[in-house]
Amino acid sequence: MDKMLIIGYNEILDYEHFIIESGWNMKFEDLKLEKQLLKALAEEGYKKPSPIQVQAIPPALEGRDILGCAQTGTGKTAAFALPVLNKLINHKTRGRREIKALILTPTRELALQIHESIEAYGRHTGIRSCVIFGGVSAKPQIEKLRKGVDILVATPGRLKDLESQKEINLKSLDIFVLDEADRMLDMGFIHDVKKIISMIPEKRQTMFFSATMPPEIQDLISKILKNPVRIEVAPVSSTADTIEQSVCFVDKNNKHRLLIEFLRSGRISSSLVFTRTKHGADKLVKELLKAGINARAIHGNKSQGARQTALSEFKSGKIKVLVATDLAARGIDIDELSHVFNYDLPNVPETYVHRIGRTGRAGLRGISISFCNIEEKPYLKDIEKLTGNKIDVNEDHSYPMMIMTVPEKEKTSGRQPRSFAQKAETAQNSRRRKPSKKK
Repeated sequence: MDKMLIIGYNEILDYEHFIIESGWNMKFEDLKLEKQLLKALAEEGYKKPSPIQVQAIPPALEGRDILGCAQTGTGKTAAFALPVLNKLINHKTRGRREIKALILTPTRELALQIHESIEAYGRHTGIRSCVIFGGVSAKPQIEKLRKGVDILVATPGRLKDLESQKEINLKSLDIFVLDEADRMLDMGFIHDVKKIISMIPEKRQTMFFSATMPPEIQDLISKILKNPVRIEVAPVSSTADTIEQSVCFVDKNNKHRLLIEFLRSGRISSSLVFTRTKHGADKLVKELLKAGINARAIHGNKSQGARQTALSEFKSGKIKVLVATDLAARGIDIDELSHVFNYDLPNVPETYVHRIGRTGRAGLRGISISFCNIEEKPYLKDIEKLTGNKIDVNEDHSYPMMIMTVPEKEKTSGRQPRSFAQKAETAQNSRRRKPSKKK
């Protein structure tokens, strides 16, 4: 069990002891969440709260400030999203909706993931959320904002831009969540964050999450948090010894062909295939069906009925291949899963650990096969750094990578997968070149 600490919250110490003594044998029902949220969690396949959720949700529901030292992959999104939704369920807005909760995150990928989670957890609440980020047209985002939203998920640059255009009003804000604070610092956004904090009401609940606590972050904490509950969760970084891992270098346009080659080998009894996007999952399933391979996709755009049907068919062996996004796959619990394919490498290294951990259970051997194109090499490097292991390269396949440099259009578009270090460098360079514009 990961090591957890609760510091400076006397009222919850007895609760902490209860958790430890009970062996963390808790259900979401024990956390006093509203029935609409419990229903959505059940539909998503969530059975038990993670340690950080057990520790963070009760004090957050009481309106306490939260200081979480935790990385992506520990369940921290639900740790702050569920209390936010729970509070807003009981907040009936009359007239035009105003932004009551702001969740600030450094990258568009994380912003989209958080927004997708909020939509999934809040599907029965009637609460409106919106996500805004740079690199795309602001017009659709502005149109949604004008209709009125309760929860805003944003990256710093786009938030500042739209606030300066008077498209965003934060005067009615009740809850502020700052996620991945140390990455904000690494990417050069800390001054933007401080500016945004100056725009929001002083009387608010603040939830602050950071994987590390460098001096600059500690200074920020001291200024914006009031008597916070401190929660520390050790990161998930190790992979099971029962999982055989390999990576295949392959061009993006040949990934589906390589996957078909593996699936036709006859050595795969059941396989869970991860894609980065919902569109990518649907597109891949079409290619597999065209090749005569029976597959289904599960993701947030599928109805609950469709997802349950696909999962039942997979568990029963009727279909051998299930293509999923990370969020949709959280409800999948299969002891005898033989293969996990990382069709798209995850942009967050901890996600890789969680993905491949779905195989190699119950003492059985499992196999993880990752596909990596030239644009995803930084992701592979991040994964190997996190796990401390070099992943074996499989060169015995029919589609070796031919493209050895990132295409120019990808270099300049700002849309290709990049490591966090690369994103930081790009952001900082952009600021120096074009101080009045955001990515």
